[in-house]
Amino acid sequence: MIIRPRRLRVTQAVRDMTAETRLSPSMLVYPVFIREGHGIIEDIPAMPGQKRYSPDTLPRILERAMKCHIGGVLFFGIPEHKDDSGSQAWADDGVIQQAIRTAKREFPDLTVIGDVCLCEYTSHGHCGLIRGGHVENDPTLEVLARVAVSQSEAGADIVAPSAMMDGQTGAIRSWLDASGCNDTLIMSYAVKYASAFYGPFREAAGSAPSFGDRKTYQMDPRNVREAVKEALLDVQEGADIVIVKPGLPYLDVLKTVKGSVNVPVASYSVSGEYSMMKATCANGWLNERNIATEATICLARSGADIIITYYALELSEWMLEGWL
Repeated sequence: MIIRPRRLRVTQAVRDMTAETRLSPSMLVYPVFIREGHGIIEDIPAMPGQKRYSPDTLPRILERAMKCHIGGVLFFGIPEHKDDSGSQAWADDGVIQQAIRTAKREFPDLTVIGDVCLCEYTSHGHCGLIRGGHVENDPTLEVLARVAVSQSEAGADIVAPSAMMDGQTGAIRSWLDASGCNDTLIMSYAVKYASAFYGPFREAAGSAPSFGDRKTYQMDPRNVREAVKEALLDVQEGADIVIVKPGLPYLDVLKTVKGSVNVPVASYSVSGEYSMMKATCANGWLNERNIATEATICLARSGADIIITYYALELSEWMLEGWL
């Protein structure tokens, strides 16, 4: 006797109750771009629907995030002044520090995550200090640690080092603890590939490198075992959460990393993924709500405990409406 699954007669409520993979707003993190200045709310052409905010206009989008009950927001700063060392990244009055203080003052219960990198702040656009035309790993570690401490002291709940410098998590953990920031969590970009899917983000954040590329310190897309090694090293150094980035093209990596570490794993559905879906749906070829939902579900199905996505607000609103 052949027993077949019975799908057609059950109600939607039963399908929801028996679903193997489920989403909730608390799983979602929304990336936000903050530009130095005042009164700024400007469109990002390469990322339709996304905007840059100045610290004073930031509460407008954060209020929506609070109403959506999402897990948190991830801040990327865009300073007016850039230099070789990216000094505005750790300035007490830097754009990201201003934004964090504003967010925690207006919405103290909102989880705020600060991106810790130099590419938005350096004149050359690389994630570390340059010596002799090359990115120098070890001298960059102290700078990244200084950035993390400055964000923590401004009120960040979590710092997210994304520069992919070897040893960055350990250096940041040591500096945070020595500075009395013991409660600040580290969400490390442990597995960040040298991907072609970052293009729209680099336009949004003004972070494209002025020479060369980032293949010497970001990961080779052909490697999976290296991802496990990087994730385990970051956990040993003190990472509380590890990120796999990008999302959809790296589902196999996400699943492998999830099975290898004992901390929560986040997946970052990056700007290129978002912009491709937006462009396709704008042409009427796909239904945006359906495709965004399915793309997010597959990240959760592959093992993501946390999903960083530019669709976080819409997804949460759809959940609250009972559609998802």
